Amino acid sequence: MASLRCLFACASVLCAFSLAAQNQSPLPELPADIPKDATIRMFVTDKTPSGQDAVWTTPDGLIHEFFQFNDRGRGPKTYTSYRVDDKGIVTFEETKGVNYMKTPVEESFSLSAGEARWKNQSENDHAGNAAGKFYVSLDAGPQARALLADALLKNGGKLQLLPSGEATIRRVQSLSLDAGGKKVTASLYEITGLWFTPSYVWLDENNQFVASTEGWTGLVRQGLESSLPDLQQAQEKVKGARAAELATRLTHKPAGDLVFKNVTVFDSINAKTIPSQRVTVRGERIVSVEPESGQPVSSDAKVADGTGHMLLPGLWDMHMHLDADTAFLDIATGVTTIRDLGNSIEQLGKLRKDIEEGKQIGPRVVLAGFIDGPGPFEGPIKVLAATPEEARQRVDHYADLGYVQIKIYSSVKPELVPVIIDEAHKRGLRVSGHVPAGMTADQFVRDGADEIQHMNFIFLNFMPDVKETRTPARFIEPGKRGASLDLDSEQVTQFIALLKQHHTVVDPTMGAWEGMYTNRPGKLQPATRRCSTACRSRRSAQRSQAADCPFPMQRPISSIAPRMPISSAC
Repeated sequence: MASLRCLFACASVLCAFSLAAQNQSPLPELPADIPKDATIRMFVTDKTPSGQDAVWTTPDGLIHEFFQFNDRGRGPKTYTSYRVDDKGIVTFEETKGVNYMKTPVEESFSLSAGEARWKNQSENDHAGNAAGKFYVSLDAGPQARALLADALLKNGGKLQLLPSGEATIRRVQSLSLDAGGKKVTASLYEITGLWFTPSYVWLDENNQFVASTEGWTGLVRQGLESSLPDLQQAQEKVKGARAAELATRLTHKPAGDLVFKNVTVFDSINAKTIPSQRVTVRGERIVSVEPESGQPVSSDAKVADGTGHMLLPGLWDMHMHLDADTAFLDIATGVTTIRDLGNSIEQLGKLRKDIEEGKQIGPRVVLAGFIDGPGPFEGPIKVLAATPEEARQRVDHYADLGYVQIKIYSSVKPELVPVIIDEAHKRGLRVSGHVPAGMTADQFVRDGADEIQHMNFIFLNFMPDVKETRTPARFIEPGKRGASLDLDSEQVTQFIALLKQHHTVVDPTMGAWEGMYTNRPGKLQPATRRCSTACRSRRSAQRSQAADCPFPMQRPISSIAPRMPISSAC
């Protein structure tokens, strides 16, 4: 019960999200105040238009941007203004609106006489000697990335950044696109220094934004939507070549044994450390762990001196949506096995094959197949089932591909849940998932689910008045009302007994909730703050933090290198 209390306590803080602006249409309308001559870019999610980015310049030289997209009721809606100097450096930026989770945001930046000042929900800071440095915003729209790329190209391909760090750019390749009979040459540029992995942007002959794409999302200039798949494919080839180069350069396969001498071993079963051990690895297996004898090893063995170091068992990440970048970073952080709980069959299949063939550094992958129901809240992985026949077909297809688990998503009809579970169990697959809208966790367990993803669905079991759990309400209500739940009440203890009776486990994903529920205005998110402190303690003040910390520039990643937030998987 103590561990369960800890899980419940993590969501007892009032969630700061707003329920406003929950337009469920896939493509929201542009506001009436957007000028007719604005440049429009379309935001696309898995081939479906779901938002827009409008950019225009007023006679005073101010660049304006409006950005919005709809992701199952979530998504940003921001107005940003920029002013740049003749070298492309942003000297003024102001953003207002709401972010992906509908939290109000307000950001300002100014650069004058070499002094920079900025304020946002995480920072209120300034810097002297800032002339020629490019400010990396937290909340500005995609135009910020285009401005950075343009500034880099105007300044020799390298710029110092604010609050800290350095960015570089290089052109990778070019494609000829057809924009309604007019040819546009789009060049792919790779920007490094914002993250552990490069970010990419497509620009035209005048260094104006054409597109950016990441995973199943993309932003593309209106009129070039049909070219987005070609741009995505070309970019993936570039990323694949980079991954293969890294795999060749960083992967080492000793001809004989790999021996770690005099290393401290962490015994995860007994939760203790064992000093002065010798660990021998042969192929993909650990063949011995024994006290260090000091005796010589065979001449063909590769020896690593572990003095002063600790050897851990490979870590598992039980809830991931893997891509090439995270696959590489998993290994860098000691994660050697992951469970993928929702991904494109084709993309994950290729990534897994590349890992197995040594073209990509990455972990072992346990496969879980995603199934959702069609509708306005359907997930971005378009494996949908509306009838019992479709449900069985989806399960059988995953089973035939070697998947070991099915993940049910939020729009699956409650009456299809037992159908999916029955077919999955017949094929030897476990079943987990969100608790679909219209049913409770209690019903999900009684229907035979082996596992429940996300702790908020456990909370919602005791909030039966929350009927629509596909909107941000599934985050907001547990945050608002979690503290009032009596963990010693009969209904809670009975539910725990039900989980035990059915051997149903909970995948709580508490890492997602920590930032969501405990983030506060004026402070970095907890994980970012811990990393920032650790990085500062191990580097000099002059060294770029982007080189050795997963949170460059001591702050969350910005819209310059946009990525779907962790909550998008929830």
